[in-house]
Amino acid sequence: MAQRYVRVKTEKGQTYYGLLQVSRSVQILDAPPWLQGQPTDLQLQADTYQLLAPCAPSKIIAVGKNYANHAAEMGTPVPQEPLLFLKPPTSVTADGTEIKYPIQSQQVDYEGELALVIGERCVDCTPREVQGKIWGYTIANDVTARDLQKLDGQWTRAKGFDTFCPLGPWIVRELSPGAQLQTFLNDSSQPVQSASIDRMVFAPEFLVSYISQVMTLLPGDVILTGTPEGVGPMQVGDRIRIAIEGIGQLENTVAMRKQQ
Repeated sequence: MAQRYVRVKTEKGQTYYGLLQVSRSVQILDAPPWLQGQPTDLQLQADTYQLLAPCAPSKIIAVGKNYANHAAEMGTPVPQEPLLFLKPPTSVTADGTEIKYPIQSQQVDYEGELALVIGERCVDCTPREVQGKIWGYTIANDVTARDLQKLDGQWTRAKGFDTFCPLGPWIVRELSPGAQLQTFLNDSSQPVQSASIDRMVFAPEFLVSYISQVMTLLPGDVILTGTPEGVGPMQVGDRIRIAIEGIGQLENTVAMRKQQ
């Protein structure tokens, strides 16, 4: 089994990066793993920590319509260049947490995606140079208020609500180029989304290179690589599970967001 890098919070509120063991205990690292974090003598037992999103990015750059069949189901052509947008860091939430359904929206959709985690500062990198800049891979749900996306004509509000970027449950270093991505709703064994990640229009290395020529990518930043066809609405009470072969599963439930 590939090593699984996690980020956890202890019962005393301390946050650490670590290596998840088969026993579900966590061996703590002295720094984020992409900053050469090394194992320490501290080990947390399975029932003594809370699993957080596996990184705390300074920014999340997402790519729209990066699968041809998803562009088609949205009724639009495949972009000639990567279509970029940002999700705020405050949209990040962990595996097992609730996606909060905002009162402003009547249609909130799931979008299962492969996420890249950047390991080194990246500016104006070529696709060849990028191979050493992608530190690892995790799973994301690019949650979208679809009605607000159509209403606004741009995507910031629709994709920027708190909890609209579930990430996790952990990061792995290696991934098969043909890994399967599947999304499941509730107890159904039939996926609502299913595609090999090698069907992307723009491959991960190209995306990182392209983005690095626009903005500086920092260690721990996250790139969402796009979603395949099959996106659809979630209802309050639904459970959404995104699985990527070689990584694992990211699962969240949907709850109504309460006004403060």
